[in-house]
Amino acid sequence: MNKAVFLDRDGTINVEKNYLYKIEDFEFLPQALDGMKMLYDAGYLLIVITNQSGIARGYYTEKDYEKLTDHMKQICADYGVDFADIQYCPHLEGATVPEYDRKCDCRKPATGLFKRAVEKYDIDLSESYAIGDKMRDLSICNDTGCRGYLIGGTADRESAENIESVESLYDAACRIILRNKEG
Repeated sequence: MNKAVFLDRDGTINVEKNYLYKIEDFEFLPQALDGMKMLYDAGYLLIVITNQSGIARGYYTEKDYEKLTDHMKQICADYGVDFADIQYCPHLEGATVPEYDRKCDCRKPATGLFKRAVEKYDIDLSESYAIGDKMRDLSICNDTGCRGYLIGGTADRESAENIESVESLYDAACRIILRNKEG
């Protein structure tokens, strides 16, 4: 079985910008690349799980999203970080683009994309983590052995006792690496 880190994109890897799709607007958060490199070098599969409702709202297309994703992947690869997978949900109930107007099992907090990744990559959730800037990014941590790190917020202890608050992806990576060393 494999261990993985599920990463949200906007607000976790890159600066949150309203419905980001333009390459010129993409900006990594401080030390995000360093944090991902630490996790990658420690043997974690890095899997991005991101909601992209801007597609359903008609703000940008799947092709626009893919261009930005390729740009991000190339910068990461040049830094020595390769993603096992990048999955996204383009759906939204009440969407202005009819083909994306639906309730689905992949839009976080639904866990469909997480579950597909777990099956596809034979992931041991008890050895895995989720990192995001919203509680919905950590929904895989509910009722599983996966632990989560909430960036810049206060973890709701009632909904998931295995979620901690952190300052950044880098901070979460440091805690994960330390936890591994402590056994």
